[in-house]
Amino acid sequence: MSTERDSETTFDEDSQPNDEVVPYSDDETEDELDDQGSTVEPEQNRVNREAEENQEPFRKECTWQVKANDRKYHEQPHFMNTKFFCIKKSKYANNAIKTYKYNALTFIPMNLFEQFKRAANLYFLVLLILQAIPQISTLAWYTTLVPLLLVLGVTAIKDLVDDVARHKMDKEINNRTCEVIKDGRFKVAKWKDIQVGDVIRLKKNDFVPADILLLSSSEPNSLCYVETAELDGETNLKFKMSLEITDQYLQREDMLATFDGFVECEEPNNRLDKFTGTLFWRNKSFPLDADKILLRGCVIRNTDFCHGLVIFAGADTKIMKNSGKTRFKRTKIDYLMNYMVYTIFVVLSLLSAGLAIGHAYWEAQVGNYSWYLYDGEDDTPSYRGFLNFWGYIIVLNTMVPISLYVSVEVIRLGQSHFINWDLQMYYAEKDTPAKARTTTLNEQLGQIHYIFSDKTGTLTQNIMTFKKCCINGQIYGDHRDASQHNHNKIEQVDFSWNTYADGKLAFYDHYLIEQIQSGKEPEVRQFFFLLAVCHTVMVDRTDGQLNYQAASPDEGALVNAARNFGFAFLARTQNTITISELGTERTYNVLAILDFNSDRKRMSIIVRTPEGNIRLYCKGADTVIYERLHRMNPTKQETQDALDIFANETLRTLCLCYKEIEEKEFAEWNKKFMAASVASTNRDEALDKVYEEIEKDLILLGATAIEDKLQDGVPETISKLAKADIKIWVLTGDKKETAENIGFACELLTEDTTICYGEDINSLLHARMENQRNRGGVYAKFAPPVQEPFFPPGGNRALIITGSWLNEILLEKKTKRSKILKLKFPRTEEERRMRTQSKRRLEAKKEQRQKNFVDLACECSAVICCRVTPKQKAMVVDLVKRYKKAITLAIGDGANDVNMIKTAHIGVGISGQEGMQAVMSSDYSFAQFRYLQRLLLVHGRWSYIRMCKFLRYFFYKNFAFTLVHFWYSFFNGYSAQTAYEDWFITLYNVLYSSLPVLLMGLLDQDVSDKLSLRFPGLYIVGQRDLLFNYKRFFVSLLHGVLTSMILFFIPLGAYLQTVGQDGEAPSDYQSFAVTIASALVITVNFQIGLDTSYWTFVNAFSIFGSIALYFGIMFDFHSAGIHVLFPSIFQFTGTASNALRQPYIWLTIILTVAVCLLPVVAIRFLSMTIWPSESDKIQKHRKRLKAEEQWQRRQQVFRRGVSSRRSAYAFSHQRGYADLISSGRSIRKKRSPLDAIVADGTAEYRRTGDS
Repeated sequence: MSTERDSETTFDEDSQPNDEVVPYSDDETEDELDDQGSTVEPEQNRVNREAEENQEPFRKECTWQVKANDRKYHEQPHFMNTKFFCIKKSKYANNAIKTYKYNALTFIPMNLFEQFKRAANLYFLVLLILQAIPQISTLAWYTTLVPLLLVLGVTAIKDLVDDVARHKMDKEINNRTCEVIKDGRFKVAKWKDIQVGDVIRLKKNDFVPADILLLSSSEPNSLCYVETAELDGETNLKFKMSLEITDQYLQREDMLATFDGFVECEEPNNRLDKFTGTLFWRNKSFPLDADKILLRGCVIRNTDFCHGLVIFAGADTKIMKNSGKTRFKRTKIDYLMNYMVYTIFVVLSLLSAGLAIGHAYWEAQVGNYSWYLYDGEDDTPSYRGFLNFWGYIIVLNTMVPISLYVSVEVIRLGQSHFINWDLQMYYAEKDTPAKARTTTLNEQLGQIHYIFSDKTGTLTQNIMTFKKCCINGQIYGDHRDASQHNHNKIEQVDFSWNTYADGKLAFYDHYLIEQIQSGKEPEVRQFFFLLAVCHTVMVDRTDGQLNYQAASPDEGALVNAARNFGFAFLARTQNTITISELGTERTYNVLAILDFNSDRKRMSIIVRTPEGNIRLYCKGADTVIYERLHRMNPTKQETQDALDIFANETLRTLCLCYKEIEEKEFAEWNKKFMAASVASTNRDEALDKVYEEIEKDLILLGATAIEDKLQDGVPETISKLAKADIKIWVLTGDKKETAENIGFACELLTEDTTICYGEDINSLLHARMENQRNRGGVYAKFAPPVQEPFFPPGGNRALIITGSWLNEILLEKKTKRSKILKLKFPRTEEERRMRTQSKRRLEAKKEQRQKNFVDLACECSAVICCRVTPKQKAMVVDLVKRYKKAITLAIGDGANDVNMIKTAHIGVGISGQEGMQAVMSSDYSFAQFRYLQRLLLVHGRWSYIRMCKFLRYFFYKNFAFTLVHFWYSFFNGYSAQTAYEDWFITLYNVLYSSLPVLLMGLLDQDVSDKLSLRFPGLYIVGQRDLLFNYKRFFVSLLHGVLTSMILFFIPLGAYLQTVGQDGEAPSDYQSFAVTIASALVITVNFQIGLDTSYWTFVNAFSIFGSIALYFGIMFDFHSAGIHVLFPSIFQFTGTASNALRQPYIWLTIILTVAVCLLPVVAIRFLSMTIWPSESDKIQKHRKRLKAEEQWQRRQQVFRRGVSSRRSAYAFSHQRGYADLISSGRSIRKKRSPLDAIVADGTAEYRRTGDS
């Protein structure tokens, strides 16, 4: 049994997930994973592998081939794929982006096809055909044609407007320009005309149009700085660097035009962080990786120009591959409404069948023996019953009103415009309004259970600011004057004494400035000198101003802080760094840079001062620095206390220290350092070991505290959404400490929260799986499933899990396949059966494990997933959708959030930032996270309430209208005779009862927007589907049935024995029809008045206007003049004027309306008095509650020694920057203009500059 269980395991038992790294890329192949580690292959495995290779030829991984400056190469027959029948198309996509659905030729046929895929539209088309058959129909064809054309037309116009907007966006992107080599020269070309293999030139601030291989640039060693905000929402710069060979020979236009390199690489995929390929040129091969590729969507920064070779274009680019599938999203109410329409179809069919049987029986008993009913047809009763079945299908078709769908579309369109027009969701700073990019999901905003949010750029501004510091045990950063006295209000520090200050730092502790200028404590100056010298920031000057290019916003914030406090980093070369120390420029020799990586969590620099002293400066996480401090550090405890205080204020902390090094000690260490630097194997491990030797016995200087600025209103928004019973999960690619810190800053996590990490979750799930396996014995099928909680009741818990642990826990981790007896095709039936069973067991185990994880996570008040890939973000959203059947919303701002946004029921993009990729894929967009509370708690809740009221009322009024025909059937021999005039049937849903319900669906509100925000608990009714469900539907159905009975039988009783004032009996069919129709119109319009919570002049006008419109049109249609013009269409000549001049008729109408409405009034009064809802109570006391309560931050309770959640310094770059600087490859040198560079002298020119 254990052997079998082991074979089912899909992850390595002995491998521990690494919290610091993002897990495998989304499309990682088994072959790649096999390459990551080498093991000794057993003999049996080797035999099996050789047998397998003999069966199937080896398939190379790098099958994508690109030839530079040769478009014909990519049009060869073996690169063609058959797309449709015999039509072939190149496998290389062109660079045009297409998001639209229609063009001028396909719009009408495709749109009609899509609309008739909706069951209701197809149903009405069939009805229209049936109505054209005279033997069946008792209704004129135009009663269905007019509403059907209206529905199709309105929907087509809406689709057309949406598609025109897509066309404009596509056109704008596709018509952007860049320079492409054509006919030996660079020529301006549109993006859509770029093809794979083209060589292009990009300039500063240009967007990259395709995935390109960097060939050369204006920077030293062809470095190229790019901003990846479109991809990940981060605005800090990242660098790419070309191959040395292309940098050397491909600077000039004529050389680029003759470049004939050949690239073999991986097929297009969605891995943003990986690229594998080889460049073949000049009879040599050169390896390519992701550092040499510029991805579509990046922006060129701080680089005058660069050249590149297009590798992937258009739909093949990584940003497009990351977009995920565009899913057709429909609301929960949509699905429910469809099921209800199917229910009505069934009811309609049963009623029609019953009435048809009644007609057949009536014909057999009465019709055949009544000579005056003979119509000249000798059909049998059963055939007549069959025809009457279709007749009743037509007569009762208004039970499923076609106007329902067009009314829903109009309401949704209006609600979308209200979101667009909401000035309280308008961000003036960047002139960005809220935008509803879809019109079909508004009411779903009122039913959200889970929100999945990105961190960087969504919750935070991705702006780091220097807030406080601790130097020599003394905390600086509070509001103090120069004499060290605290004040509540004090002016910010004036940095005008410092010529290098940028004027952007807001600091209020004047005492620190006094300490720096006086020099009383040398540690203070030493502290800021360390910040100015120990980093990997690059600097350039523009118009005399210093511009820093930092690989992470944290590092940029610290160097800028040092600059403002008088220690400005001015310049660096390969071996020196120049600092302005309080106005005095000093240059230091850089002897070594000990680079950062995620294991070391620190970086150091060794410099020689102008006086000849050697000193090491180090900064890093307190956990690693404290282990390496000298025993005699007097401020160790004070700094520890300061770190606890900073951590309590959710600031990101970093410890600074230094060490004096003797010349002899350095010389010995440097030998080891140089040897490790050139090691051919395990170089990184060798360097780390050498670094450890020198980074010890350090002297602690102090600590910095940086604020990762949240967007305004984030804690308040999260607090309110939590009160609305909405759970928020944060999914981020950032490191664990940073994500945890932000969790505390935005109050997702508190000091009382018990945090569970990956290893805790893994053990809990493992125990649960064992219990389930033990229970799953012989009697498992008879025992009911037990849903036990994972945690004891009470207590506030949160889950923080990394991407690596997520793969481990969800059994998604890809590992090497077992090589034991691994054959492609099972040899026997038994092998095939065993393999199938094993696969099923694996799938069942994986599904159970994932379900358990979701159950466990949903027991936590907050979940933070860090170091996750875009695919993992989407997977987490999908798991909650699948196993919790909950409505989800995803919000993000970068291309790495697109998959998640498309997977969730509702996708929200943060606009106004640099990245717009998420916005283009979203359903709603706005500029700040805080607007989410208004979108959900106000617009979402109102939209849900309005739509539910609208649907309940719409079903009610149509049942009341249609079922009168049913009661009438018992008195007309079940002959499918209508109870109303044809024109009344046509116009009832279009004119007489449409406007009031539309306005209620657009304008109604139970409480104001301020009260909706103040009482988030009101939102819960939408989550629980309390306002529209099958129970509510059947109540509306019953209400409609009872109303139809009253509308029919009271006038029937009144007409039985009646004589008018003139002695004539008005009890004819036409007068009866007018009486019922008048009572119906007045009843349903007054009923909407009872359902309306928010009265305006427009509502009142629509109700009374609809009744007046009915009487006005009826008198016109019943006039003699229109009958003369169209005698066959208007046949109720004089009926209205004749019937409605009788007081008896008016009394009948008033009695009918009163009997219909008074019970409703009584029930409403009792329910509001005895069982008031939460909104009823708030409405009752709304005047007293008008003053909106101000939200206050939760008070932080300081507890000494709380360091477990302190964020280590968020170095975002990887190992390699130190090597880049010390090698001199990143140092800018003066270069001739592009066109002046001579190909033959390029290398010589650079060598001269270096010397």
